[in-house]
Amino acid sequence: MKKICTLMLVFFLIFTCSACSSKKATAKKENKTQTDLKEVNSKSLVIYFSWFGSTQNIAKEIQKQTNSDIFEIVPEVAYSDDYDTVVDDVKKEQQEKARPKIKNKIKNELEKMLKNDRENYEKFYNSFGRTLKFGVYDNFGAEKDVLQDLLMFYSSKEKKMVTLDEYVTRMSEDQKYIYYAVGESIDRIEKLPQTELLLDKGYEILYFTDDIDEFAIKILMQYKEKEFKSVSSSDLGIENNDAELKEEENDAENKVLFESMKEILNGKISAVKISKRLKNHPVCLSNEGDLSIEMEKVLNQMPNSQGIKADKVLEVNANHEVFKVLKDAYEHDKDKLSLYTNLLYNQALLIEGLSISDPVEFTNDICKLMK
Repeated sequence: MKKICTLMLVFFLIFTCSACSSKKATAKKENKTQTDLKEVNSKSLVIYFSWFGSTQNIAKEIQKQTNSDIFEIVPEVAYSDDYDTVVDDVKKEQQEKARPKIKNKIKNELEKMLKNDRENYEKFYNSFGRTLKFGVYDNFGAEKDVLQDLLMFYSSKEKKMVTLDEYVTRMSEDQKYIYYAVGESIDRIEKLPQTELLLDKGYEILYFTDDIDEFAIKILMQYKEKEFKSVSSSDLGIENNDAELKEEENDAENKVLFESMKEILNGKISAVKISKRLKNHPVCLSNEGDLSIEMEKVLNQMPNSQGIKADKVLEVNANHEVFKVLKDAYEHDKDKLSLYTNLLYNQALLIEGLSISDPVEFTNDICKLMK
């Protein structure tokens, strides 16, 4: 019995290495996957590897009880029938971090399901999409080319999950990038002021609601020669010569005002500038560099995060009434300029889902407006 248990454990490790591409999953993620499995009321897929038949019998019984589809992992080179030889081979594979080649690729089966049985694939993805995205991120993207066509994200245009291929196929000729927005939920993302310009131009935006999403996309970098671009990026890559010229003129005209606002915020931002993405909102945050604001939030939730910060830019809508108030305060009342600047910055933080460093001061500043 001890030998049988050991053998089952060894082959479970082989399966994990071959099929999941992510050996570093935490207990929390495993619990989440188990919870997801319980919540799926649809048809499931049982994937198994069996050396001498015991696991196969268990898998078939699970299939029978759950009315699931079933998939057997078959190595290209069969393992020996001798127990001791198999154990030695498996130990060697583990030491060398080798992944036995699989004769019937799981990816092929998933691609068939995606093409021919979209409903069941989306249910599968709801449970295991996170694992696929970890597979893209793991080992510095070693498996990204294998997994990228299996990824799905919610679309602002289609109002449903779409693949990267479906997104790129719909792109207009003048669109340079695959745009995405990051947030805790679809509802939260739809309210982001950073999406206003892109949606107004009819561009499709992918919504990233999982904390691994943006990290995986940073590893992927591009899909079919189209780079990914966050809606919060300081440069959206949209050519509008007249608007850019006007923005430069506004920045130059209000240079002293912006320098005063930056000084008031005392290192919390890298710059203040006129926004060319805002239409109805008075203010928002964008970021410069590869580290986004959402990535900052995720990294700072980890132990020993050391307070990692993204380079934030405070963008102000020059066409909003608030901007006129800012200019008037700069010319006539520096105390009010400080009050308004801090309020707008904290407002931008709240929009991004970031915490305010001093909530008491923030509430006091709001009360000052009521006097």
